[in-house]
Amino acid sequence: MSMNFEQARFNMVEQQVRPWEVLDARVLELLETIHREDFVPVKYRKMAFTDLAIPLGHGQNMMKPVVEGRLLQALELKPDETVLEIGTGSGFITACLAQMAKHVVSVDIEEQFSSEAEARLKEKDILNVEFETGDAMTGWQPEQAHDVLVVTGSVQDIPDHFRGWVNPRGRMFVVCGEGPAMEAKLLTKLNATEWREESLFETDLARLTNAEKAPGFEF
Repeated sequence: MSMNFEQARFNMVEQQVRPWEVLDARVLELLETIHREDFVPVKYRKMAFTDLAIPLGHGQNMMKPVVEGRLLQALELKPDETVLEIGTGSGFITACLAQMAKHVVSVDIEEQFSSEAEARLKEKDILNVEFETGDAMTGWQPEQAHDVLVVTGSVQDIPDHFRGWVNPRGRMFVVCGEGPAMEAKLLTKLNATEWREESLFETDLARLTNAEKAPGFEF
């Protein structure tokens, strides 16, 4: 029996995402129009709309739909803003960010993730994304700071160099702490040295690769 993906997508939005206090019309529309099933490994295609962290390989998982929705809503992206995404993964969040912002730079330590996501977005005619392969924890650097920084894997503590990649008055979404009760945070850069932190919700997210051995946190 074939699966009705449109019905499953509608159910995901109405029964999972919206009840989790995601009410931003732009975000809900994105989740209804970008086909999530195209971004998951083929063997998990029928699980694309479940409340699960779908395995992607290389020790990484796709965020649950409710977490994706809350992330996108919290950022309040503007059409003239630039975004740096650390951890391309499946490319689904990348596609959503690209539809809401002016330009996205997405970096992943796994070349496979970068190349596959780039191909998926080109197929969907989403062309305002620049993909790079590198380790954001231990050497990779962006060419410039961005208005928004999105970290799609968890960290114990926020590396100082991440803060330097955000423009003044910009924002950062990051998940910190230890599982199973990690904390999703939205940080707003008030000026060169001051930040405002907002706790959004508790979740559990796979570690960003090499986050356990970040420079400056070894004792």
